[in-house]
Parts: sequence; C-alpha cells; structure tokens
Amino acid sequence: MSIVEKQVKFLKMISDAESIAIMGHIRPDGDCIGSNLAMYNYIMDNYPGKTVDVYDGNSAASFGILNGYDLIKHEPEDRIYDLAISIDVSEIDRLGDFRKMYEEAKATVCIDHHVSNTGFGDMFHMVPDSSSACETMCDLIELDKVSENTANCLYLGIIHDTGVFKYSSTSRHTMELAGLLIEKGARPDLLIDGTFYKKSYNQNKLTSRVIIGSELHEDGRIISGYASSDLMRLSGCTLLETDGIVEQLRLTDGVEVAIFGYELSDGRTKFSLRSKLYVDVNVIATEFGGGGHVRAAGFETEMDYKTALPMVIEMAAKQLKD
Repeated sequence: MSIVEKQVKFLKMISDAESIAIMGHIRPDGDCIGSNLAMYNYIMDNYPGKTVDVYDGNSAASFGILNGYDLIKHEPEDRIYDLAISIDVSEIDRLGDFRKMYEEAKATVCIDHHVSNTGFGDMFHMVPDSSSACETMCDLIELDKVSENTANCLYLGIIHDTGVFKYSSTSRHTMELAGLLIEKGARPDLLIDGTFYKKSYNQNKLTSRVIIGSELHEDGRIISGYASSDLMRLSGCTLLETDGIVEQLRLTDGVEVAIFGYELSDGRTKFSLRSKLYVDVNVIATEFGGGGHVRAAGFETEMDYKTALPMVIEMAAKQLKD
C-alpha cells in the first residue's frame, strides 16, 4: 500500500469514528507526548464533533507548554472506543495499563518508527528511518491543515528524538519538515530551551553525581553510569527527571557507547543505551526484551544493575571488536 493510499485509509478511519483514543508508551518521552498531542490537536481542529481522549503516563512538567497536555488521562477507563491510535509504541505490551482499551476498540492503528516493532493493530505504519514518531505520523495527515498547536507538538517531538537535529536519524526530510512547522507557528525558542535544555537544580545535581560515579570500559570506548533509588532521593529527583543523563555520558570524548541505568519503583532496572557511529544498541536492547533504534535503545530487566551491566558491556564490546 502506498503512502497516499495509507493516508486516505487513515483519514477515513478518523472520519468514520465518533470516539477516538490516542495512546502512548509507558514512561512517555518528548516524542511520545508530542506525537500523541499532535494527533489530538489535528483531529480536534479538522474533525469537529468527535470525542477524542489521550491516554499517557505521567511525563515531564515542561511538556505542559503543549495544548491539551492538561487533558491527558493517566488511568484506563472501562469504555470501548470506535478507534484507538497508538503512536511511538514499539510493541503492544508497551501500552501498559492501556493495552486492554486498545485491544477492545472497534478499530486500531499503530504508528511508529522503532525498527524493533514487528507490527500490531488493524492498520500498521512504521518507518524505521524516520527521525521520530512525529515525523512518521506526518505521512498520514494533511500538512496544509496543521495548526499552530499541532505544529508545536510535532516540533517538540522531533527535537527530543533527534537531540535537536544532531542524531544520525536526522535527514533532509526532517529538516524540511521542521522548517514547515516553523512556518505553521512552531516556536523553536520556547520548545528547545524550555523542554530540552532546561534542567532543574536537582536534575543538575543528579546528573553530576551520576557522572562522578560513572566508569569507563574497553579503553574508554564504553561509559556506564547508574542512579540508585538512594541517589534519586538524595538529589531530590523523580524518575521523570532522568532525561538527558545518558546523552551527557555519550558526549564524553572517546566514548562510542553510553550505558545509563536506574532503579525503578518496582525494583526492576531500566537501561538506556546510546552510541555514536558503530554500535547497534537496538541489537543489545532486543536481547533483553527491549528495543528502539540503531543509535538509541533501551530495555527493562528484573536483574539488578550490577548483574546486567557486564552482559551489556560484553555485547557492546563484541560489536566494537567486530
């Protein structure tokens, strides 16, 4: 099916539905919140009379700059929607508590850009080379009907998943799309500084403590850092305030792979992986039941950090040697 045919089919699914639920993944990041609220604003602007709800977990308060953020529902509800749209969700389990609502909807759509996504939903649209879910969803909507509110959401998602246009997933199309969104009213000054670079004092303390406690491996080509629950409390931070730490580790001179782990509230460990040029961290994350992209991926595990870390390092080192 061509992109044009997919767009026609998708827009008809929206037109035919009276009630629509939009859902993201557990522990939503900027691209997740941006794409979900972009879809919400797009439908509300162009399809009046629809009931449209966004279901997502708690996210960074700085995303409150986006229109509709305060309307996001954080708990599942006992209702059946005509259409459920998942965006930026790499596998159906990543819907978390909202999976049942998604599966019970009369029709379902999955829009994603994670190479690890094997596909789910009645309609599946995945572009692995896309910079972000926000860029991917632009295949399916009419860009001439994008409002300022929608443009701000899309721009935020793109800057967060491209590291403000510096990751390898950034393409000519990404930059052209960003330019179009600016023409539509997106505010790079507010979105970049306000949601990507701005950090609280406590976040700065946490980042500095993780960096101080970090370790180099494989002659400095791999770096690892960890935030225990005790360190989180000491720094006065929540799990929502760990964004950007793995990127700071990745920027270390001579490092190819950055590994950042932190303890989740249920005792599990979350790993975020980043690489620069050579290592496919998606391959590593997939081995642990996670996934993502070639240069950015992650996973959660029942193992503690000290048990899982040597395994991750060994897999990254093998790729470096190969």
